[in-house]
Amino acid sequence: MLDINIPGVQPLRLTHLILDYNGTLARDGSLLEGVAERLEILAKHLEIHIVTADTFGSVRTQVAGLPVQLAVIPPDNQAQAKAAYIENLGPANSVAIGNGRNDALMLKQAALGIAVVQTEGAATEALLAAEVVTPGIVDALDLLLSPDRLKATLRL
Repeated sequence: MLDINIPGVQPLRLTHLILDYNGTLARDGSLLEGVAERLEILAKHLEIHIVTADTFGSVRTQVAGLPVQLAVIPPDNQAQAKAAYIENLGPANSVAIGNGRNDALMLKQAALGIAVVQTEGAATEALLAAEVVTPGIVDALDLLLSPDRLKATLRL
């Protein structure tokens, strides 16, 4: 569990990290540098889930051996599938990270939604649904590894 007490805001008691894959953890189907190491560390505190339609067909190979649960969803109705996934886990105890239009519902639903803006860009819907926006996935994961940074960003 990851407990984050933010002044003026309800404390976050996070147990699940839900991640988009392409555009968030990966570019063109390949895991981005620095991600695997951070997921290994975060897995000691959070149950990690990757939810993806696997556009490039590479996610299974790329995350093999990582402490993650993988959910490959159908290419249709991805936004609803991601929202249903997070609903089943419990939104109040979840942090979600994504960049796409199909991530906006899960970002909005999660207790903490983080949008990333990387080389693929980020959909406006994802940016508006998130509580925090970072310039990349490493920065987003580092916020969870150093939660005092979140306190500085989200306090009232």
